[in-house]
Amino acid sequence: MPNRRLKAIGPVKGWEVEGDARGGRFARFTIRTTVPNSAAEALAVILLVLTLAGAITRPRGLPEAVIAVPAAAIVLLSGSLHLRQARQVANALGPTLGFLAAVLVLAALCDRFGLFAVAGQKMASASRAVPVRLLAAVFLVASTVTAVLSLDATVVLLTPVVMASAARLRLRAKPHVYACTHLANSASLLLPVSNLTNLLAYRASGLSFARFATTMALPWLVAILVEWAVLRRFFAADLVGRGEVGAGHHPGTGGSGQRGGSLLAGVVVVLTLAAFFITSTLGVAPVFAALAGAVVLGVAALIYRRANWREMGFALDIPFLAFVLALGIVVQAVSVHGLGRLVARLLPGGQSLASLLALAALAALLANLINNLPAVLLLLPAAGAIGPGAVLAVLIGVNTGPNLTYTGSLATLLWRRVLYREGERPVIREFVSLGALSVPLVLASSTVALWVSIRLLG
Repeated sequence: MPNRRLKAIGPVKGWEVEGDARGGRFARFTIRTTVPNSAAEALAVILLVLTLAGAITRPRGLPEAVIAVPAAAIVLLSGSLHLRQARQVANALGPTLGFLAAVLVLAALCDRFGLFAVAGQKMASASRAVPVRLLAAVFLVASTVTAVLSLDATVVLLTPVVMASAARLRLRAKPHVYACTHLANSASLLLPVSNLTNLLAYRASGLSFARFATTMALPWLVAILVEWAVLRRFFAADLVGRGEVGAGHHPGTGGSGQRGGSLLAGVVVVLTLAAFFITSTLGVAPVFAALAGAVVLGVAALIYRRANWREMGFALDIPFLAFVLALGIVVQAVSVHGLGRLVARLLPGGQSLASLLALAALAALLANLINNLPAVLLLLPAAGAIGPGAVLAVLIGVNTGPNLTYTGSLATLLWRRVLYREGERPVIREFVSLGALSVPLVLASSTVALWVSIRLLG
């Protein structure tokens, strides 16, 4: 009997048997459940809601993966998504997760070498206790850190330093702290490494690292300038007067050893950034450049005892990487059972200015409804079929839109937890009011800048 593929529905309704028949018997077979499309869609949507709720609330401080990984397992065991489709998701996200892991380690090691502490000292010194000057310094540093080391570095590592700098100068911290979260989102447009959503869009766009950066440079700059104008006016009452110039070192800066460590970290970051562009021109995946930077700084950390193996392993944040993969599987299940086709029908065709604005607005709305990571996973397949401009418009929406609500991005939620840990209590009405002013302006102006950039660069 020739080898052939057989598929049969088992005696119990809802179970499917599939295998290879060789010599009149099954040489290999699998059994999986099958559920009606409507039931599978409902199950996938429920699991997505539970996954996002777990990520937002993090009950008892548990990692996001505690709910996301079981949800992905249920999706597979129920037959809502076949194992082959899950493997495709894993293959698509694999390079992105590897890149993210390397950048997370690199950012954590920069903190170990005192790069952020020294940045805080420089900001405080440059401000001369004038609040507007400190805000300008925060904008400069936060925009750079976000672009080069990702928005998580700005939220987790830079925000506490900014708070300490404001306290040391006897200034109101609120404008500078809000600048951190707004720039963590809006200033993450520049490079593929700036945000997890960027890494996904980068692969979907088909652009080189250099072409991505040059195309997004103008939207990035416009977003920062608009954020400056809005925050400067919104917090005008908090940016008057003058603080006190404190004496001594900024907390954590130490002496020459600390400054030398921060210099080493800065050099490694600059070389890693240059390697991103070089590997892109050579057709080499940028994950290798990120890995090289993390390895070089990791070896230096071990030699100078700035970190040990356990601490670097913790910086990998494996639970978060597992959460991203599990979320991708759950979102894929939602997509294949109808939501993906609905989203594709909603997207405008073409890459005219009106189409790009509509794409960015839809992406921002979806990000605030279901979080920007699921939103970009749902939108990219359809946007990628339209063209790179559509992908980048979606990116503007999912990156700048989350400044409207806490649930818009994981980084915003993380920023809120950092403030609670530092003894601050952000007011949701204030957060939403600021977002209602900034998000429409940043979204529209950055998208127009993207359209101009595309026209100029071809």
